[in-house]
Amino acid sequence: MNIGLIGGGAMGEAIVSAVLKAELVSPAQIKVFDVSAERVHHLSASYNIEKTESPDQAVDSVDFAIFAVKPQDFAAAADAIGGKLKGATAISIMAGVTLEQLTSALRSESVVRSMPNTPAQIGAGMTVWTATAGVGEDARASVRQILGAMGKEAYVPEEKYLDMATGLSGSGPAYVFLFIEALTDAGVHIGLSRDLASTMALQTVLGSAKYAEETGRHPAELRNQVTSPGGTTAEALRAFEDGSFRADVLSAVIAAYEKSKALGESGK
Repeated sequence: MNIGLIGGGAMGEAIVSAVLKAELVSPAQIKVFDVSAERVHHLSASYNIEKTESPDQAVDSVDFAIFAVKPQDFAAAADAIGGKLKGATAISIMAGVTLEQLTSALRSESVVRSMPNTPAQIGAGMTVWTATAGVGEDARASVRQILGAMGKEAYVPEEKYLDMATGLSGSGPAYVFLFIEALTDAGVHIGLSRDLASTMALQTVLGSAKYAEETGRHPAELRNQVTSPGGTTAEALRAFEDGSFRADVLSAVIAAYEKSKALGESGK
């Protein structure tokens, strides 16, 4: 499995680190290109992978060409590559760039579109992906390995689900970070030191997520387990409901979903 990476930013580096840690490939099987010579040098020096000077060199004789550039930079990269992908499968992690745009610009029918999130940088990400009919079963199995190395992956049969994934898991870490920030500020407001409030908030969110995952129970069941009748948690949850907490979360996810759709449509 030879991989060409176009775009050596944080997410591009996350992919390199993940596939090497999972021992899917050796450093000699990865080539990288980035418009920043500094980033290319960093990745080459850090992971012992091959440096290239242009996008077409990065995808020469590879099995998978991973596009991790900013969406606005994709056209220039695609122009440089032309139709040189040959039998390689293209994997995009670019938000808002549709399968139609990818296949047209790359002149390839073997294309994967994916939506990872930032925890992929520590191997705890969630990546949702779909593929054109031109991606064969063997290639799909390898794509699962590559994306799964960054955390969890889920295949969806239609591209429309990528915009939904953007609204939920793609943008989702920002919602969680905002909640941690707000929880910390609330702790400071009632008299805790910021350091202690931050530690408590972070560990509470981390532990609760792990507990939900390991027990496999419905979140409502776990919430009821913590909530005693007439107790402090019940009072706190009442305040959340009075403030339309659920409705605000719903509105946020819908807003991100609609924006993702609009970005894809504007690029057509």
